[in-house]
Amino acid sequence: MAIAEVTIVPLGTATPSVSRYVAEVHKVLEQAEEAVKFQMTPMSTIIEGDLNDILAVIRRMHEVPFTKGAERVSTSIRIDDRRDIAGSMEQKIRSVQEKLKELD
Repeated sequence: MAIAEVTIVPLGTATPSVSRYVAEVHKVLEQAEEAVKFQMTPMSTIIEGDLNDILAVIRRMHEVPFTKGAERVSTSIRIDDRRDIAGSMEQKIRSVQEKLKELD
């Protein structure tokens, strides 16, 4: 299972605010037929699932700002695709929390 962090930034818009674009992009995740889990953060979105599914969803997400009038879109993707163990967003957080307890 892969975990990806994606940030989609519309450029060439009439306003510096991007929250309307973010909301429209988020709808793609909510309506995705692919078996992905996601978590919006203040600066990006984390997506968990099969890598092919994640990339298909991100491709659709990338197109949204264009359909809403953006003249340019910059999409950044970071992928963590660990295959020796079954990883998840929750597992990664638990692992760090356990290490924090050990430091106390």
